[in-house]
Amino acid sequence: MSQNSGSNSQSTPLLQDTANNSYSVIRKEPEDAPQDEAHQRANDEYGLYHYVSVCSRLNQKTTHIVNDNDGEAFDNVPQTKRQLGLFSAVFLVFNRVIGTGIFATPSVILRTSGSVGVALLMWFVGALIAAMGTVVYIELGTGLPRSGGEKNYLEFIYRRPQFLTTCAYSIYAVITGSAAANSVVFGEYVIHALGAQPSQFNTRFIGVFCLTFILLLHGLHSKWGVRLQNSLAMFKLVILSAIALCGILSLAGCAGFAVKTEYEVPTNFQWDKIWKGSRGDVNAFVTGLYNVIWSVSFVGYSTANYALSEVRDPVHTIKRAAPIAMSAVTMVYIFVNVAYFAVVSKNDILGSKRIVAALFFRNLFGEEMERALSVFIALSTLGNLLSGQFSQGRVVQELGREGLLPFSAFFASNKPYGAPLAGLFTQYVVSVAFVVLPPPGDAYLFMISLSSYCYALINALVSFGLLLLYTPYLQAYDWRPPFRAPTFIVLLFAISNLFLVVFPIVPPASGSRTYEHLPYWSHVVVAFSVSVVGIGYWVIWVKWLPRKKGYGLVREWVLQDDGVSRCVFRKVPS
Repeated sequence: MSQNSGSNSQSTPLLQDTANNSYSVIRKEPEDAPQDEAHQRANDEYGLYHYVSVCSRLNQKTTHIVNDNDGEAFDNVPQTKRQLGLFSAVFLVFNRVIGTGIFATPSVILRTSGSVGVALLMWFVGALIAAMGTVVYIELGTGLPRSGGEKNYLEFIYRRPQFLTTCAYSIYAVITGSAAANSVVFGEYVIHALGAQPSQFNTRFIGVFCLTFILLLHGLHSKWGVRLQNSLAMFKLVILSAIALCGILSLAGCAGFAVKTEYEVPTNFQWDKIWKGSRGDVNAFVTGLYNVIWSVSFVGYSTANYALSEVRDPVHTIKRAAPIAMSAVTMVYIFVNVAYFAVVSKNDILGSKRIVAALFFRNLFGEEMERALSVFIALSTLGNLLSGQFSQGRVVQELGREGLLPFSAFFASNKPYGAPLAGLFTQYVVSVAFVVLPPPGDAYLFMISLSSYCYALINALVSFGLLLLYTPYLQAYDWRPPFRAPTFIVLLFAISNLFLVVFPIVPPASGSRTYEHLPYWSHVVVAFSVSVVGIGYWVIWVKWLPRKKGYGLVREWVLQDDGVSRCVFRKVPS
């Protein structure tokens, strides 16, 4: 059973009474916690103080109080559920951030920027924004160390009207968790690796097969799923490091790493060439930066926050895992880009329709290595999919634990295999629908743009909400996390997210089209509109039905047979 104290840095102890085999959450005020009415009311609104006793079939033989110094008592899930240590948490983030973008997007960035120098500058700026996001999410994760990510932060900050935030966010959670795009990319590279010709049917078939494999692995054999995604992350790190090393050796003129004579020798790092062709207009720089952040997926630093209830010692682990992972990602991105520009000429990158990684392997090792590259990219994508579905399944489970959605007990459960199979299956159904149903062209691009924009919108709400927690306006919430991000970093991160929300509304440059047949702002309008579904559900379930039938809703915590707590609502005559 999971309950919080009035301070975020401490959690209510969970007392197990073996005499009647039940758990009781005891209300405990921190000695230095404010006792005024405003603080009491604010914490009661969030459900921080409860006394609950629930029965459970548990086998523990001793009575103990859970130690909350490491954050584990914040969400008292069974200890066997905490399967992720520092190593797994680092690779969870690393896998989620690095997918296919680093193999292909550098050519898009170069085309947008016009020069090698500006392209590299965009990568540095993207890394800085990702670093700011990492620091912000460390603060949020240490302050509310339980699975769910943005769901928890939005609920904590935006408490009024009660339950509205959860209902509205649930729709966004499903959209942003879709793995449709990467599963199709996985299918394409598997077909390439087999030496066949990709088609709409075979790529989507393999994409659905991949999603099914992930569902069964994470849903039925969770420990093996974690082992596989850790192994793929290590493999990915080794391959990308090898690419970076080969490029640097080529740049240094080492024997055996020279560009083959039949291809143009690059001069990208000569001072008179590195800035040549730079586009000075702000729109071009902004477009390239947007591609760096979204197409390459620098976003992903918050992945461990989605599964903190399964992390051992979550407060200390998240403070180390996220910086280690994002530092590794940044170094890989920068050095791999340097390697590409050291081996492939600017003209070749801009003039060829092949991805820049293919040109790199061709120039150093010959055409026959391209099939090996397809295998590398497919495995990198598989690692990304495993990490993404692992974390998103936990978000759906946390929504079930809130008790607001239909069939909440089903979604909150870890039965029968000790994993959130219902949450994973929900994401599977949505992802398969996005793979199979949309025709190629605008509809598919629209789905990808919609998911990205929803993510930016949620990030903006979270970051500006965190700034509000620092103000006297929300002082009663008593926000005191174990780790505090510098205010100026939170402010810069909030502004960068606001930019990502506003920029897609600006009309594209003349001659440039976002879609072939849809208005460029289509995904923006739909992103705002989908919240209406959640709001409508809230109006009917929380407001209209209780008023019409004359009852009130009272929320209580119960402990399921699998040891995971969840909320239930009782209808009390008003």
